[in-house]
Amino acid sequence: MTRQLQLDPISVSVQGARIVYDGAALFDDFDFTLAAGRWTSLLGPSGIGKTTLLRLIAGLADNGAGDAVACDDGRPLAGRVAYMAQQDLLLPWRRAIDNVLLGRDLRGRRGRERADRARALLDQVGLDDKRDALPNQLSSGQRQRVALARTLFEDRPVVLMDEPFSALDALTRMRLQDLAAGLLQGRTVLLVTHDPLEALRLSDTIGVMTGQPATVAAATVPPGVPPRRADDPEVLALQGDLLRRFGAAP
Repeated sequence: MTRQLQLDPISVSVQGARIVYDGAALFDDFDFTLAAGRWTSLLGPSGIGKTTLLRLIAGLADNGAGDAVACDDGRPLAGRVAYMAQQDLLLPWRRAIDNVLLGRDLRGRRGRERADRARALLDQVGLDDKRDALPNQLSSGQRQRVALARTLFEDRPVVLMDEPFSALDALTRMRLQDLAAGLLQGRTVLLVTHDPLEALRLSDTIGVMTGQPATVAAATVPPGVPPRRADDPEVLALQGDLLRRFGAAP
């Protein structure tokens, strides 16, 4: 199995963020913390601000709120974060393997070892026979798997993922959840999802985002080590609780 590099975990905090869209405050004095080396999942209705929070942490905010993000080691987060967006963002003229290697190529760090690791990751996401395919030759689920392999390839201490398994069938989704849990062990991960069961399987902490301006309330996570069994009675009971809380969100 391909192994990620061992990196020191980083805690990331957002403090006092304010973001306004169309005259309405999406965030106002907003605080949020990602615990070092842990998985945090974020649930909430569409349009509440989950993707905006990911982009803020990733340094992609275009509203001047980037200075609200800080790391516990005092160093900038830039260059230490991998971001997987909802869209696969594959370059249409690059083969699957070359899309996985995009970051490497942009940094000018070519090498056989890195190419071998990219091929191994494509094999692990079930696309060994599609490594030379162009994006328009792949299904939406296959494109999402290439994007996941590209994110895992980056070996960053902080990983932000926006609905990374949404286009996959149920069995493939669970298999790749297990893969990501293993390869990202010890990383600081923020997962945005609309699937409470996915959050419960993978997370150390779960937040539910509600309101305008948005706030995040913590939720209980069952004992045990992720990835948890989908049929675990405690997981299923908490899934019902999260669905009720999620459904009550405005």
